[in-house]
Amino acid sequence: MVDDAFDALADSHRRRLLLSLLTHNPQDVSTVDGRHWEIAETGDELTRKYHVHLPKLADYGYIEWHREDETVVKGPRFGEIQPLLELLENHRDELPDGWP
Repeated sequence: MVDDAFDALADSHRRRLLLSLLTHNPQDVSTVDGRHWEIAETGDELTRKYHVHLPKLADYGYIEWHREDETVVKGPRFGEIQPLLELLENHRDELPDGWP
């Protein structure tokens, strides 16, 4: 379980999405915190979003991904990662650049 949480948080796109679910449930997958999901909407980034990031978070049970309407909601295991997300959010100003 701990390995799943750290793997989910290892990528900045996944971190931002999970952090956004603390306050926005459901969350549109095209934007997170008012920013586009991708730094640059390249074909590679879109592919990674749909074939790596979202499936990984869904497989871990942290999100439920509704492909037809491009939204995610908190998954059945979101509560397991929520304390880590709250810790990151509460100490955002103490974290190195690039976090979350």
